[in-house]
Amino acid sequence: MNTRMEHDTMGQIAVPADHHWGAQTQRSLENFKIGGQRQPREIITAFAYLKEACALANQEAGKLTSEQAGAIAAVCREIRAGKWDDEFPLVVWQTGSGTQTNMNVNEVIAHLAGDRGVQLHPNDHVNASQSSNDTFPSALHIAAALSVTEQVLPEAERLAAAFKRLEEAYPDLIRIGRTHLQDATPLKFAQEVSGWRELVEAPCRMLRAALPELEKLAIGGTAVGTGLNAPRGYDEMVCRRLREMTGADFTPDENKFHALTSKDALVFAHGALKALAANLMKIANDIRFEASGPRCGMGELHIPENEPGSSIMPGKVNPTQCEAVTMVAVQVMGNDAAIGFAASQGNFQLNVFLPVSAYNFLLSARLLGDVMDSFRVHCVEGITPNAEKMADNLNNSLMLVTCLTPKIGYEAAAACAKKALHDGTTLKEAVLALGYLTGPEFDETVRPEKMV
Repeated sequence: MNTRMEHDTMGQIAVPADHHWGAQTQRSLENFKIGGQRQPREIITAFAYLKEACALANQEAGKLTSEQAGAIAAVCREIRAGKWDDEFPLVVWQTGSGTQTNMNVNEVIAHLAGDRGVQLHPNDHVNASQSSNDTFPSALHIAAALSVTEQVLPEAERLAAAFKRLEEAYPDLIRIGRTHLQDATPLKFAQEVSGWRELVEAPCRMLRAALPELEKLAIGGTAVGTGLNAPRGYDEMVCRRLREMTGADFTPDENKFHALTSKDALVFAHGALKALAANLMKIANDIRFEASGPRCGMGELHIPENEPGSSIMPGKVNPTQCEAVTMVAVQVMGNDAAIGFAASQGNFQLNVFLPVSAYNFLLSARLLGDVMDSFRVHCVEGITPNAEKMADNLNNSLMLVTCLTPKIGYEAAAACAKKALHDGTTLKEAVLALGYLTGPEFDETVRPEKMV
């Protein structure tokens, strides 16, 4: 491998000649060969937004020339476009402040600008008015906010819309309800689907409520929150540029001592992601149980048959999309635990669990966005009810007895239900045998369409 020599304050080190990073990136590569999980692409994109905004703010404050700021901005736009993805090889499991990733970005920007004739120092120019201690928390919040608005919410809205269409397609279909995994009183299929829809929509409202806190940034706090070496008003200058670039309402955190050491906004926002995951788990379980069969299960729903389900049982088809949803839900719940533990570990003026927090939050957002899209396209949009099976179960249910309670009382109604179950007869036969109602009276009273 061809190399070139780079230096930092610790001396010289050989760097691959065909890459644009510098000495600190190379030291991190050599010192942290752990796991292989690279910094999320969303973090690099967020840094590219942040570094461009910082450069333009530094130009506004007179700390960079227009040529220097312009060169940084041009490279940052290319990074966001994905042109230089191979230049960001560092793993998650590094320094807890993310310093090496901050320097990786600084070094790549400086080298690429130098290739175009603008000489920049990664610290003095690209990192001007900044510290890793305020840039990584800021990039983390930028990435988290954008992942919610660009990955999670759009897919959740599409999934909710698919449920809305299913709900509207069968407005009058009645099915038996179930509570405690036992028969309950009837409801409309559309009513059940409306519950699934709201299980998606409610966490979306929670996510939107979390965004204002995620959009508060630590930038301008520099090393410990005092803003040392940053111009007055720098934080607002940076956030103004970020608002222009992203359309998100990024603002300076008014208390930088809080912003550098606390990850409470991340915990709160990820709690909404966990709520969404929990609700998706419930929806997927409902659908796969109601579609179970095809002959020996509930069989009240038909779901798309996407692929063979067994290597030994011919013709078997499984609810695989539901299974993918539930696995993602489990992963998100695990990620939530990691984020909570990490957020509790802020010591003095800095939390040094930032890369692991970023990794877990962004993994959750990416997984939820992807699985909702897959679940919608390959399952939900193809769901059809088995109306005949629903009618059979409805008419065979003993819990229709509930509507008799006002006429014959709770204890008499219970006796009818128990007799029907014991004798293996219909509810009507039991009621008539016990003499509580006549046939016409039963037929007039037990009408499922009036029970929903």
